[in-house]
Amino acid sequence: MDAQGRGRADNIDPADQWVLNPNTGDYELRLGHSAAQPSVPGPRSSRTATAGTAAPPRGRTAPGREYRGTPQAVPSPDVPGPRRRRPPQGPPPSRRKVRQQKPRGKKIALWTAGTVAFALVAVSTAGYIYVKHLEGNVNTTDVGSAGAGNFSKDKAFNILIIGTDKRTGKGNQGYGDVNNIGHADTNILLHVSKDRTNATAMSIPRDLIVDVPDCPTKQEDGTTKIVAGSQGVRFNSSLGEGGRDPGCTMRTVKEATGISVDHFMMADFNAVKTLTSAVGGVEVCLTEPVDDEESKLKLPAGTSTVEGEQALAFVRTRKSFGNSGDLDRIKVQQQFLGSLMRKMSSSDTLTSPTKLVKLAEAATKALTVDTGIGKVSTLKDVALELKKVPPKNVSFVTVPVKDNPTERIKATVVVDETKAPDVFSMIKDDVSFTAVKKQQQKEKAAVAARLKGTKAAPADVRVRVLNGGAAPGSAQETLNYLQIDEGVTKSENAGNAETTLKKTTLEYAPDQADQARRLADIMGLSGSAMKPGESVTNSQGLPAITLTLGEDFEGAGESLTAPSTTPDVDKSTADKVECAN
Repeated sequence: MDAQGRGRADNIDPADQWVLNPNTGDYELRLGHSAAQPSVPGPRSSRTATAGTAAPPRGRTAPGREYRGTPQAVPSPDVPGPRRRRPPQGPPPSRRKVRQQKPRGKKIALWTAGTVAFALVAVSTAGYIYVKHLEGNVNTTDVGSAGAGNFSKDKAFNILIIGTDKRTGKGNQGYGDVNNIGHADTNILLHVSKDRTNATAMSIPRDLIVDVPDCPTKQEDGTTKIVAGSQGVRFNSSLGEGGRDPGCTMRTVKEATGISVDHFMMADFNAVKTLTSAVGGVEVCLTEPVDDEESKLKLPAGTSTVEGEQALAFVRTRKSFGNSGDLDRIKVQQQFLGSLMRKMSSSDTLTSPTKLVKLAEAATKALTVDTGIGKVSTLKDVALELKKVPPKNVSFVTVPVKDNPTERIKATVVVDETKAPDVFSMIKDDVSFTAVKKQQQKEKAAVAARLKGTKAAPADVRVRVLNGGAAPGSAQETLNYLQIDEGVTKSENAGNAETTLKKTTLEYAPDQADQARRLADIMGLSGSAMKPGESVTNSQGLPAITLTLGEDFEGAGESLTAPSTTPDVDKSTADKVECAN
């Protein structure tokens, strides 16, 4: 075949140019001089070979085939012609049997492989074009330092999901004030664990009273504008007011909870309508029938399938559930999201190309995301990482709150300081709400191995304190606390660490274990924070242990031990069907 590509085959069938070399047992390509081969093949009848020329036989002599006519002249002594056949001992094989020999199967396989390869290339090209099309659907916002930049598949990550009440968009004008600038109406902080065994979806009430910090926002002309912060305002005002972008909402979450947000996804009313229609509807359950004139939701008791406008009415209605407040609506929304997740991951959806295409179109058109996850390939990576989490380990919780004590008419809520810190700490420390017992066992094992034994007196503890990601001034604050309040007088501020740490660590040499145990007890460190290592020296050249304050450090005297029991808060999981009441 290659010979034809170089103009040397002169219309000879490529299969006729192979002969068996008995010295090697392999078939080899036999090419005569181009000028000596007739340009137009003769008839199929046998011809007598003459010197210098050879009438090309018309029977095929490709590997595995046998030529029945007069053999061609051999141009090279190293490649002899076909061996002479023995006289037939029986009836000649039929044509059908000859065509069923193995070599033809090889040829068919080659053609089939070529066709499949071509099809794969075509599909890949179509896929590339389609991905580019989907990327054109996604809107992005540059949130600058509010986010984590590029998405990482080997770390825990936090994504803030924002549902805005902006009325713009096809079909949304009938939901109220069309001039609404769009607030953070529904807010869910989705934490996915580093090992992908669990995830937590924490709802943040829109009427939660918070402090919104100053917010740098990127303008259309490329400049940055600082939107001034506000104190003691509703959480939903962190978006839209004064030109605040989703980066402002991300910063507000950090201010209120201490949890850093890596990325955001924002959607309007259309998202619920299009996503539910793309998967063919979502099942919801009601303990009692609902007929809400305001939201236009009308459903019987029991299980129903909702999509489009009806699905939006289900998640928007407030007066049909509980005490008609936002907190009860949050519970219904969590149940709805659990059902949507089950439907999206069901075999009925995943095996339907039509549904998958509709889902891809709906999701990309409905979303505005930060530039760190703005590519469809990155959004796919995020989805695949989330898909690794079993639904039974996806926990839905709400920020623990209580009524605002400053209001006579209860319209807003504030953080419940007796419960919320444990919830926030579990998310920051990557602790699952569904696997606390397992985490507790690991903690106990680490404590038993590293904290068991004698403790040195505070005055005998020699420690270097470094800042490895805590707030500025934390090392000096800790030094003052250790020396003045706890009697650890042989301590010093060693400045900033070389690298940033997520969690605080305490490093010590084997012969310093008693000092490390005392300091761990003072600082409220768990056994997992203790890192046996090599001895280091302080500024005086004396051996010392090293305390490096990580991003989890909340202040001198604040315990750094992660909760070992689940906080007393309402929670549900994505695998369970629950009925709204």
